[in-house]
Amino acid sequence: MIFGFLKPPKMSPRLHRLKNQALFAALTPLELKIVDGFLHERRYLTDEIVFDEGEEGQAIYLIMSGRVVINKLHQGTNQVVAELEPGSFFGDLALLDNSPRNAQARAVEPCEMAVFFRADFLGLLETDAVIGYKISLALARHIGLRLREWMGTGRPQLEAL
Repeated sequence: MIFGFLKPPKMSPRLHRLKNQALFAALTPLELKIVDGFLHERRYLTDEIVFDEGEEGQAIYLIMSGRVVINKLHQGTNQVVAELEPGSFFGDLALLDNSPRNAQARAVEPCEMAVFFRADFLGLLETDAVIGYKISLALARHIGLRLREWMGTGRPQLEAL
């Protein structure tokens, strides 16, 4: 093949799973490989707390396998805000600031997650502006969609992760 060098690099199964995450969907295979170097793999057991309401947010969590439930204490009772599956992410506001978590995240079954810490994201913004831009745009679109959905319901928003 004459132009074989123009073919994108082969992606590992892990990179394919990252590509299926909405946060990284716009990244090229090479950009995914760079981002993968910043991600930390974490495993959680059934009923294990990922983070508690009130904790300082330091990272976003991308669900690679398993399910996570988001609970929020509301008027003295714990209310389920969302149940998330592989391909979902949560804790996204932590990439933007270190405000306390507004809800609790708990594994419903054994989970594997890729964790992206704010410090690593900020470093990536400085070293590779294009990748940082793509991730920031996907994050802004996700937050905007959540806000539009909330505005359309006419009820108080519980999901403020």
